[in-house]
Amino acid sequence: MKKVFFVLLLQSIIAASFAQSENETISIIPEPVSITKASGHFVLPSTINIAIDENKDLQMIAETFQKQLSVPTGYNTIVNDKTKSGNASIILSINKTKIATLGDEGYNLKVTPDNITITANKPAGIFYGLQTLLQLLPKEIGSKTLAKNVKWEAPCVSITDYPRFVWRGLMFDVARHFFTKQEVKDFIDDMVKYKYNILHWHLTDDEGWRIEIKSLPKLTEVGAWNVKRVGYFGTFSVPTPDEPRNYGGFYTQDDIKEIIQYAKTKFVNILPEIDVPGHSLAAIAAYPDLSCSNGVGNIGVASGESIKDWKTHTALYDDNLCPANENVYVFLDKVLTEVAKLFPFDYIHMGGDETFKTFWEKSDAVKELMKKNGLKDMDEVQSYFEKRVEKIVESKGKKFMGWDEILEGGLAPNAIVMSWRGMQGGIKAAQMQHDVVMTPTTFAYLDYMQSDIMIDPKVYATLRLKTAYQFEPLPDGVDAKFIKGGQANLWTEQIYNTRHMQYMIWPRALATAECLWSQKGKKNWDDFTKRTEANFERMDQQQIKYSRAMFDPIFTAKKDANDSLLIELSTEVNGLNIYYSFDNSHPDNFYPKYSTPLSVPKESVMLKVITYRDGKPVGRQIDMPIAELKRRLKLKPDAEN
Repeated sequence: MKKVFFVLLLQSIIAASFAQSENETISIIPEPVSITKASGHFVLPSTINIAIDENKDLQMIAETFQKQLSVPTGYNTIVNDKTKSGNASIILSINKTKIATLGDEGYNLKVTPDNITITANKPAGIFYGLQTLLQLLPKEIGSKTLAKNVKWEAPCVSITDYPRFVWRGLMFDVARHFFTKQEVKDFIDDMVKYKYNILHWHLTDDEGWRIEIKSLPKLTEVGAWNVKRVGYFGTFSVPTPDEPRNYGGFYTQDDIKEIIQYAKTKFVNILPEIDVPGHSLAAIAAYPDLSCSNGVGNIGVASGESIKDWKTHTALYDDNLCPANENVYVFLDKVLTEVAKLFPFDYIHMGGDETFKTFWEKSDAVKELMKKNGLKDMDEVQSYFEKRVEKIVESKGKKFMGWDEILEGGLAPNAIVMSWRGMQGGIKAAQMQHDVVMTPTTFAYLDYMQSDIMIDPKVYATLRLKTAYQFEPLPDGVDAKFIKGGQANLWTEQIYNTRHMQYMIWPRALATAECLWSQKGKKNWDDFTKRTEANFERMDQQQIKYSRAMFDPIFTAKKDANDSLLIELSTEVNGLNIYYSFDNSHPDNFYPKYSTPLSVPKESVMLKVITYRDGKPVGRQIDMPIAELKRRLKLKPDAEN
């Protein structure tokens, strides 16, 4: 009888353990191709033995991972050749027979009670497998100091994973505001956790030239510095002559080599961008003869003042290189000679966006160029410029890439198009059998507001997390072989420091990461938001700032049958309760709960709203003036409520 009882007890313990394992939440971003859960856990021993194949890349990967484990756990972590390792805790191995489905970046990861094994065709796959493993370990694995009272274990699981797209990029604009060499390295560290593999480095613009060109020293002596302004970019006053131009900075070529080498250890390629012919005020400040107007009337390196009229597409100052000036092509040859030697990546991005042709239209030299070459309009003038620049880029052994404006007037023969003004430019380029990277403003611009303008720092447009998650880089009917992938872009006009930079990136870059890595059929918004919340806890451990805008209330102003204001409230995340007040007091979960659209009480001036879940506030309180909602609806401020 005792034996029967013991057997039944053992069976119940095993069943309970398996049920616990089955119910255990695994929150990996981006979502892997397949996950099979098993019962049990692998518990990290006090001495962690990482066994690897004899491979210098695996040695580098393992040594980095060794540090990631040893600091928060306090455990002794060693790396050994697999043939000499004995009982290994973690085994990293390159497949002797390549598995076609895994490609160069895929991996298989298996956690058993005895050990953890990661196999891949290439070292990059091992690296990405380790990023997944880190998300299986307790959140404290990201701590920068010893984490106490943590049960260091990973759930037993079998994962097969590989990326959908080869181009998974994040663009970092360091021209508008300069970020240090260490901050760029930190940016790389954060992006690779979610399997990004391209850093698009926007190095030049009207507000700064950030890359040392030894043959053209004024580019950084003059072009890297402007006058510091804070407030709203594009509204600042023009600096006076006596204001010091000491805000900015640049990367020496040694800095750039160091960052490139660092990125290589993280399997990140760096795409340099030299933005021409527009956005070139910093270069023109250094060498005025590069512009058609010879720099006459220009303001030097821009400091955030208005330099263009966006309503009329008119340039107020000449920030374009002159396509009719042969010295411009000599200048670009010098720049690209040094850029090409520095950056091992196959591509160089040459901008091409937002080239307002105001000063070209006034130029006699441009008119003569048009006559000589049979150019009908200014778009064809830019096309002439882009085709010449492409030849210079290709003469350096690189491939030419530009924003989708380079389509206008005729695309350079071998150009790769980065489509930002929606998807149409990319679709058109793919139909012309050109390679494309999709990065539309509608889904991928991380400088846009994440929540309502009443609470988020003011920018000219909004991109919510749910919209970012709807990004589909491969449009229907387009040949997949021409869509290399996509990326998210962080322009920094309004981003002055690394904490706000992090706030703007995360969690929307999690959404983009999943859109680029995960299989299309695996995407699920509700599941993604749960995994995002789990990653918030990891970011807390890593001291990374992020936005919780996904929990904020959303306001929609409508008209009722009497043309009076009617207010709809909603949330991105499902399962939240919305509470509100019209009496100027701060609502909590004892206040009225929103259920149907709200009519505004007579003479009320403010609607305050907050979201709760399980009796706890999750979103930020937003104080919405009734006048603002009327403005959005284009009702007169004094109209009846």
